[in-house]
Amino acid sequence: MIGKLFLTLATLALLHAAYSTYEHLSLLKALGKPEGSLPLDIVYESVLALILGLLGASLNAPPLKDITWASEMKKRTIDGMDSRLGFAHYKSRGKFLFATPHDA
Repeated sequence: MIGKLFLTLATLALLHAAYSTYEHLSLLKALGKPEGSLPLDIVYESVLALILGLLGASLNAPPLKDITWASEMKKRTIDGMDSRLGFAHYKSRGKFLFATPHDA
């Protein structure tokens, strides 16, 4: 629950920082000063949105699964794991695969 809240707040903060950046650049363009750095409050808001987004994504993620052989074998049987095909001989099948209709 708190992860989704952090993600929502991060999204809103990032959208607000983007809008503030657009307004600031529009103001600089109207004043005839195309070069200029962003105000620190916009930078801080963007960094805060990044941190909130990382926390929200981390808290909202499902729990990690065990990837050991023992945990995999709890879900499967030995018959299912050992049901691999034997050695395949493609040479013996080639005469049927590449035969012309009058040969067969």
